[in-house]
Amino acid sequence: QEQLVESGGGSVQAGGSLRLSCVNSLYTYSNICMGWFRQVLGKEREGVAAIGSDGSTSYANSVQGRFTISKDNAKNILYLQMDSLKPEDTAIYYCAARLHCSYEKTWYGLGSDGFMQYWGKGILVNVSS
Repeated sequence: QEQLVESGGGSVQAGGSLRLSCVNSLYTYSNICMGWFRQVLGKEREGVAAIGSDGSTSYANSVQGRFTISKDNAKNILYLQMDSLKPEDTAIYYCAARLHCSYEKTWYGLGSDGFMQYWGKGILVNVSS
């Protein structure tokens, strides 16, 4: 059973917006950290945004002020609102989660793909100039 399933990707022109969603089956765990990562072909996967177990949010410098991460606990969905998109935002975007993570509150940890335990299959976001 897939535990994290992304949706909402697609193609958009530069300056436009997209909202990614991630339905998760890990909602029974209160001590959970979640995040969005992205990967461009030939490059390492990088952290984009994260929510700690206390609900605090953090972002990569490259998306600060343009992207917003949020969670709807009632619907068990993680979102990534992406505004003012740029061609360099083109990538496969992944939803990720880690359980029992209340000790980690920094972007250094939450934004590291080695920190996460569960991963979605990824979804393509393509931004054209």
